[in-house]
Amino acid sequence: MSYTHITIDEARCKGCGLCTIACPQKLVTLSDTPNSHGFTVALFSDSGKCTGCALCAEMCPDVAIMVFKEK
Repeated sequence: MSYTHITIDEARCKGCGLCTIACPQKLVTLSDTPNSHGFTVALFSDSGKCTGCALCAEMCPDVAIMVFKEK
């Protein structure tokens, strides 16, 4: 069985929201609370439904998202 998840580098994320639109499973949302730079960064809700399609990472203009597939 494989496990897929993503990590979001909060220091790079500017909260544009493109990843939230790109995720077909709607597992990426924007935070309600701004980070130290004043951006509402993206958050990943790991519900085990991530397919590893990497659309979120492809859409990210700040290269803040990494996708991992583990066995």
